[in-house]
Amino acid sequence: MLLERYTREFRYNLTLAGPVILGMLGHTLVAFVDNIMVGQLGTAELAAVSLGNSFMFVAMSLGIGFSTAITPLVAEAEGEGNFSRGKIAFKHGLVLCTLLGILLFTSVFFAKPLMHLMKQPEEVVILAMPYLTYVAISLVPLIIFQAFKQCSDGLSLTRYPMYATLVANGVNVVLNYCFIFGHFGAPALGVVGAAIGTLASRVIMVVVLWWLLAHHQKAKWYVRHMRFKILSSSVFKKILHLGFPSAMQMFFEVAIFTAAIWLSGVLGKNPQAANQIALNLSSMTFMVAMGFSVVAMIRVGNQKGKGAFEELRRIAFSIFLLSIICASVFAILFFIFRNYLPSIYLDLEDLDQFADNQQVLFMAAELMLVAAIFQISDSIQVVALGALRGLQDVFYPTLYTFISYWVVGFPISYYLGMYTDWASMGIWIGLLAGLTVAALTLLWRFNRLSKRLMSQGQDSLAI
Repeated sequence: MLLERYTREFRYNLTLAGPVILGMLGHTLVAFVDNIMVGQLGTAELAAVSLGNSFMFVAMSLGIGFSTAITPLVAEAEGEGNFSRGKIAFKHGLVLCTLLGILLFTSVFFAKPLMHLMKQPEEVVILAMPYLTYVAISLVPLIIFQAFKQCSDGLSLTRYPMYATLVANGVNVVLNYCFIFGHFGAPALGVVGAAIGTLASRVIMVVVLWWLLAHHQKAKWYVRHMRFKILSSSVFKKILHLGFPSAMQMFFEVAIFTAAIWLSGVLGKNPQAANQIALNLSSMTFMVAMGFSVVAMIRVGNQKGKGAFEELRRIAFSIFLLSIICASVFAILFFIFRNYLPSIYLDLEDLDQFADNQQVLFMAAELMLVAAIFQISDSIQVVALGALRGLQDVFYPTLYTFISYWVVGFPISYYLGMYTDWASMGIWIGLLAGLTVAALTLLWRFNRLSKRLMSQGQDSLAI
């Protein structure tokens, strides 16, 4: 059967994707735990975490996007059986990620005063400022962790980043409980306590992942005995050539969601809190799609290294099919539970916050309807990006993502959100439009390139 050509890959794709998804969800669960715990303090505190994280999302998108350049290089070297080439790529990628983490921390730290110029509620800005200080510092260990993670993924060792993330999440929950509410003798620091938990958990992630890789039979040769005195400008240039466009691809998408946070803040603290709830829930399902995107990058990179272009195309479309099935399930769940899921984030028994909480609950349920619709578009676009990164094709996908989100999506969000009665719903309709255009253009790009590779050979990739 024609369909069986694709479905027979499901088991192996899920085996690879499962740990990646759990690891990705681990990052989101840090925000999920922060939001739920902070949400018990009030809608202003929840909006403050949303505002602070909006700066972080932009910085993280650049760092995480850049680090993805390591995976296809290591995966291709692994497919060729060239250990030395893979280690060189990782070593140079680690140096660049460390420098980028420091740069991003510095940029976010000095950008904090911008919150006063963004027409955000003053009570929210006052709470967000100290929160952002600590989470900005956590960018350094987070981006270093990403370098190790991308190397591990390129070696198809997707379980180890998951283990490190799960350990870190346990630490985050405990520290949040202690420092947000003041338990076990710790001071009650509110939103700042959530930031301290995030910082500590990200340092622990790096330590745990390095230890796991350093004791693995194959990976230890990558992460031990790295001679940083021997560095090559040509390797740096190759990683920058792949990493910078990849960073911009992720930045363009994350930035439009960040813009949605800021636009929601202009509408008020309750629309901003509702936006944060819908965004956090959507982020968790997006991590599943991101897991499939990583698998597409790994497997396409492996097949490219082997020169098996017909297999490359078949495997990629198998991953597309699997991701669409999962996205459809999430869409149905979002629709069915749109009124229940937002209530997890709020203390509905708090009579002092009753009116605010009810308004946030209603608005978040509306946004969940739009989030349900764009599950499929979001899944297709991110998996297509992963497959294209596996081909080391980055220029045109960057152009397509910019057009999709900032030429199509943002103007719709801005107009419907600021100048019509659609308000928050209008902002999210713009997000839906951008994601749909991105999905269509990126899928078309991969289909075109993979067909050309199959018919003309590897050299035809450079078009």
